[in-house]
Amino acid sequence: MLGLQRFAGCLVTQLYRRAAYSSNARAASAALATAATNGQGADVPETRSPAAETNIKKPKGQMVAAVFESLKNQDDLSVKTSDIGKKSATAANSLDERIVNAKTVNGLLSITENNGSLSRKQALQIVSILAEWSTINRVKISEFENDSRFLRICRMLGRTVPKNGKNAGETAAANHNANNNGDLKRISGFRTDDLNTVLGVAGDDEAAKLIASISLPQMVKVMSALAQRKRRSTPLLRSLAFNISSASDQLDLKQAGDILYAMATLNFQDSVLGAKVCADVQVALPKNTEKSAVVGSILTSLGILRYRDLDILEALTQWLLKNAEICRPQDLGAYFLTAALLNFKSTHLEDVRNKLVKSIVREDFTKNGDWLNYVWSLSLLGILDNSQLNTVLSSEFVEKLKQDKPGLTPTLKMRLLNLNSYARLFLTDYKGALLPADSPAYDVPMAHTKSKQILVNGMLDALKSLLPASNHLQSSVDSKMGFLIDALCYFDEKRNPLPLDKENPNAIRVALMVIDFHDICHGTHRSGSGLTNLMFDLLEKSGYKVIAIPYNEFSTSDKLLKRVQYLEAKFKTVVSSK
Repeated sequence: MLGLQRFAGCLVTQLYRRAAYSSNARAASAALATAATNGQGADVPETRSPAAETNIKKPKGQMVAAVFESLKNQDDLSVKTSDIGKKSATAANSLDERIVNAKTVNGLLSITENNGSLSRKQALQIVSILAEWSTINRVKISEFENDSRFLRICRMLGRTVPKNGKNAGETAAANHNANNNGDLKRISGFRTDDLNTVLGVAGDDEAAKLIASISLPQMVKVMSALAQRKRRSTPLLRSLAFNISSASDQLDLKQAGDILYAMATLNFQDSVLGAKVCADVQVALPKNTEKSAVVGSILTSLGILRYRDLDILEALTQWLLKNAEICRPQDLGAYFLTAALLNFKSTHLEDVRNKLVKSIVREDFTKNGDWLNYVWSLSLLGILDNSQLNTVLSSEFVEKLKQDKPGLTPTLKMRLLNLNSYARLFLTDYKGALLPADSPAYDVPMAHTKSKQILVNGMLDALKSLLPASNHLQSSVDSKMGFLIDALCYFDEKRNPLPLDKENPNAIRVALMVIDFHDICHGTHRSGSGLTNLMFDLLEKSGYKVIAIPYNEFSTSDKLLKRVQYLEAKFKTVVSSK
């Protein structure tokens, strides 16, 4: 019974424990007055203000009983009146209709009386309605929290649904027989589990209403369970994000890691929730002095989400530097990869190079792909040693990648090409291996996402209005550096376009690159991703003038003239007129 009361309290009363009298306070007072005239509470006055109700001490049981008795009489009277001449129509009403049409607490709970066909979904609908009424102060929680009919619904929601499809009555009978036969197997009892209650709701909107009624740890459990089940319910996730962000309680490190993992798994971006989690991580981080696994999980999730918050990244960097001796290699690898993806270079970058980078060796990574990702991330951070680069550009290493279970994936091929170009263009003193011209890394299919291709097409349409002929423009050019150049054109020093099929050593080569939503980092400190910056750096080192076309400045919904004027202004900034 204590478990059931805890469920009722968590599910409905938690946020409304101190709620004032509802909008129907006069109706409740009138009910008390009616009960008093019937001899159920002679010392209760007929009218009473909410303040007076608070000051006068009356036995809770008598007052609640009087209210319910009066409400019951009213409901019974209304039922009798409606039954006159309408018995056939009432009989045809379904339970769902009765639930929706109920106007009082007693009317709602009376549906459960002597009704074995009540389903979990209908029981949850009743609880949801009661929670909503409590939210708008239509009813007081004390009117139903100890009612046996309400507790019966709680027990129904708390019980795990049998896999054999039996209803509650059949299951109870089976359990009784099993006990009588001396079966020692444990029978599943009542479980007042808010997690299963919320996740068991058929309708996401109904489940979202219940989120405000559960505790912060339970919200975290619900979000983790959604991630495990790959259930991306937008209404439920938004409700969780709002309520977790609004909670005054702080998340511990594990809870913060679980939320970020769920957000990353479900690809759920929410800047307010992200700010709440990162703020709580900074508070809880110094207390963790034993394990680095949760730190590695947080770093990995931030990288997947492309969530860029310089404060939390700097705090994580300092924690790793302080606790380097207990950090696992995979957690350090997660740090470097996330820092590279988020284009984050710590103010303590030299300490990171001397202490963290030097603590990692090739043997720390069991998978060749993980070692490649680590070396690639060091190149984006500008702290890569030539010896490390040589290990991944050798033909032997590429063969090992091909023999691994996932094989030489497109992502690994593009990162090999990034590193190959980095070695040629940035490291003048590099004498190690380079990819041969016939390397399988060059055989990589590269294509934009559908949303980005729409932006690219809109840019190309505008460029055709600026350039005199088709031979003045080339699109989707394979850079041989691990990415596509969206558009390529040549100009002379007076901004006159030049044909691409003719040699002109003095031509100004311009590369136009579309930047869509997935090419930037989100969060408190937005910027281009580490990969986006690397592409621009490689193009500039190759002799191109780069024009970035961000999605928030260039839209295909704009008229063609506006898009043409936008690109023309961009050309003026990179091509000097003389």
